[in-house]
Amino acid sequence: MGITGLHHITLVSADAQRTADFYTRVLGQRLIKKTVNFDDPTSYHLYFGDRTGTPGTAITFFEWPGARRGLTGIGGTHHFAMRVRDYDGLLKWKRRLMDLGIEVDGPFDRHYFTSIYFKDPDGVILEIATDGPGFAVDEDADQLGTEYREPPAEMMVNNRDEARIKAETWPEPVPNITADMALMQGMHHITAIGANIERSHAFFGDLLGLRLVKRTSNFDDPNSAHWYWGTGSGEPGTLITYFERRPSKTRRVQMGAGQTHHYAFAVLDEQTQLEFREKLVQAGLPVSPVRDRVYFKSIYTNDPDGHIVELATAGPGFLIDETEAALGQNLKLPEWYENQRDQIEQLLTPITVQPWRMPEGVK
Repeated sequence: MGITGLHHITLVSADAQRTADFYTRVLGQRLIKKTVNFDDPTSYHLYFGDRTGTPGTAITFFEWPGARRGLTGIGGTHHFAMRVRDYDGLLKWKRRLMDLGIEVDGPFDRHYFTSIYFKDPDGVILEIATDGPGFAVDEDADQLGTEYREPPAEMMVNNRDEARIKAETWPEPVPNITADMALMQGMHHITAIGANIERSHAFFGDLLGLRLVKRTSNFDDPNSAHWYWGTGSGEPGTLITYFERRPSKTRRVQMGAGQTHHYAFAVLDEQTQLEFREKLVQAGLPVSPVRDRVYFKSIYTNDPDGHIVELATAGPGFLIDETEAALGQNLKLPEWYENQRDQIEQLLTPITVQPWRMPEGVK
C-alpha cells in the first residue's frame, strides 16, 4: 500500500481570527482543532475540515501575526482546489462569494473539471472544482498520462470569452450553503510550481509511486507544461499537479502570509511511512525522523525544487483528545507543552468561532 491521497495543506496566516472567520463563515468549514505549532508553541496552528477532519479535508494554518504577504514562485504552491459535486453547486458558490464582495474569476472549463478562483484574506489563491468529467475524457482509462494531450482549441476560445464568463452565475442570492455546495469532500487537488517537469515526475511518479494521469499544458499559458499525478484514475482528493516554469523568467517562492508552508500526502499506517522513509534515504534525499503530531505521525522531505512535502499517517485522528461535539472549541496542547499552558495562552490572542452546523441535507 502506498500513498492513498492528499492528507492536508498547511499555509501561513497573518491573523488567526480573520482566517477562522473566512473559512468557517464564508466557506462553511469546521474548525476541528485549535492548537499550536508543535515546533513553535508561541503561535497558533488551526485545522479546518469536514465534520471530523478526515484526511484530505484538512486545511491548516500557522499564524505568523502581522506577517508580510508572500509571493508565489518556483518551489512553492500556486493554489489549491476544493471539491464541489457539480456545475450548479459551482455557480451557487460564485453567486454567494460575489454577493459577499469577494472577486471571483470563472467559471472556466478545465476540460477534466470546471472551476472558479478567488482569494482568501491573506491572498491564498483558492479554487473550487467540480468532480467531473475526469481524466478519461480524452484518453482511455488504462492509457492515462502516457501521451501529451493538447488543450482543446474550442475550450481555449471559450475561456477567453470574458462577457460570457462574467454573466455565468446562479440567478438568485445564496445566503446559506446548500447540500450541493457543501465543501465537505475536501480538496480536489494541489497545484505547485517546478522548474523541470521530468524531474518532478521522477520524484512523484518513480519515487513516491503516484500515477501520472495527465500530460498537458497550462490552459492559461499553453507554452508551459502542466502534469497531474494521483491514485487510481486520478480521483479528486488524490491529485498533485505542477506547472513548469523557467527559472530565468520566474522568481523563487517568497514565504509569507498567503503562501503554503507544506502539503502532506496520506499513508495508511506507520509501517508504510517507515518504508517510504527508507526509500527516500536510499535515494539520497533529506528526510526527517518520524515526528509525533498527536493526530498523526509525519515525516518531511522536499520535492526537487525545495517545496516541503510531508507523508502523514491516516490516524489516530482528531478525536483522540476531544469529543466530536467539542472539536475546535478549546486550545489543545500536546502533553509535552501542558506544563507551559499558562505562558502559551498569554502569548496567543484568543479567537472565537460560531458553533458549527452541518449544512442541511448533507449526510
